[in-house]
Amino acid sequence: MSAADQDWDEGHPERLYVITRGRSGMAARTTFDLVTLVVSRSEPTPTLPPEHAAILRICGSPLSVAEISAHLRLPVSVITVLLTDLLAEERIEARASVPPAALPDRALLEAVIHGLQKL
Repeated sequence: MSAADQDWDEGHPERLYVITRGRSGMAARTTFDLVTLVVSRSEPTPTLPPEHAAILRICGSPLSVAEISAHLRLPVSVITVLLTDLLAEERIEARASVPPAALPDRALLEAVIHGLQKL
């Protein structure tokens, strides 16, 4: 495997620290999980850091956080930090891949059960 094919963090963890400016992905985990779909809302500008610009370029169509991580060969924790930056700048949209289920009200379910029991 050539040096260009190696993962960013392999032998150079300080590079990841620089990319994220020392931030961790822990705060971003509430917004992004592995299957969150991300799509670009703008084109990269010359002033953007290269990793941010790469995300905008590859997300012309929706990609999951896991796919972005694989394409850029960066850990998910680093990707979530970068995505949080782009989301704050409104350069991307993030959507849950499957909408959370809306459960009916408990009181309604109990009323239905009681009604069925009376039959």
